Order: sequence, then structure tokens, then C-alpha cells
Amino acid sequence: MTNTRTRILDIAQDAVLAKGFEATSIEEITAAAEITKGGFFYHFADKNALALALVDRYIDDEEALFDDLFGRAAQLSDDPLQTMLIGLKLMAELLENMPEGHPGCLVATSCYQARLFDGQVQQANRRAMLSWRARFLTMFEDIAAQHPPKDKVDLSDLADMLSGVVEGGIILSKAVDDPNATARQVLMFRSYVKILFQP
Repeated sequence: MTNTRTRILDIAQDAVLAKGFEATSIEEITAAAEITKGGFFYHFADKNALALALVDRYIDDEEALFDDLFGRAAQLSDDPLQTMLIGLKLMAELLENMPEGHPGCLVATSCYQARLFDGQVQQANRRAMLSWRARFLTMFEDIAAQHPPKDKVDLSDLADMLSGVVEGGIILSKAVDDPNATARQVLMFRSYVKILFQP
């Protein structure tokens, strides 16, 4: 049963990232998964429940990814600024190694089509953004404690900027058909952080 649920989520995620939630039908998902509609509804009460499961899984995957990237960075330096710079470099390298570019963000996709869902999906999106803000804010506060910024900046805004750079980079990459655009945007943000905090 778990394998069927995972297969449904995988198929739905690919379809949603390719054309959005509204254009993705339960019928095409069940056909691709080779299950009946009853099989779909056994796992998900409706399309809204599917969207919530997709967003929740995406958030968990992103948190695990950030744990890995910045955890590895922390093993390479005790200096919080160097940890951030290394983590951003690792993130850019990960993005560069996606030959077709980043497939897209389910949080962004569901935000764009928020009218399709109930409050639970919107709350999941809000939870994701606030979680990412809190993660990066803590890192920037640690950096600022040792390396005061050269310019007056709100560290919460700086933390949000990283999410904005990645999401904007994904859109830019797709719009101009440049798979490496997102990675370069992350490296530009890295350069800004370096200039902002380095003595």
C-alpha cells in the first residue's frame, strides 16, 4: 500500500510541476499509476488531500536537503560565515548537476494556484516559508555576532532573500531555458553575503 501511495505522489508531482495542479487530473494519475479511481481514493480523499500530501512531502525533502548541505558545510568550518558560504556553494553545485534544471517548487506552484485548495494547503506553504526563514535567520544571526554586517540589513529579510533567490532562479531558468540560471543566482547571493559580512 505504501508503494502505491508513493507511486501516486511521484506521478502527481511530475505532472503538477510540468503543468500545474489545475491541469493535472485524477484520471491521468490513476492511468499512469495503473490503479482504479477507488485505489486513488483509498489513499487520498480528494485532490486537495493529494496537494497537501505533495506539499508536506516536498517540505520534508527540502528540510532534509538543507540539513545535509549545511550540515556538511558545518563539518568543514567552525566559522558561521564560512559555513554559510560553503553551504551556498554546495547548493549551487547541486543545482548545476541537474542537467534539465531544477524541476520546480511545489510550494510555489501551490501558492500560484491557492484558490484551488482549502486553508490546510495554504497553511503548509506558510509553515514552509517560515521554517526556512527561521533556519537561515539563525545562521545569519550567528554570522552577524562574529562578523558585523557592513550595511544596515534586516536579517529576517536577508533570510527570506535566499528563498526568493532560489524560487526566482527557478522561474528565470525555465523562462529563458537556461538550466544553470538558478545555480548562478545562488552564487550571486553568496557573493553578496561574502561582501556584506567579510572584514
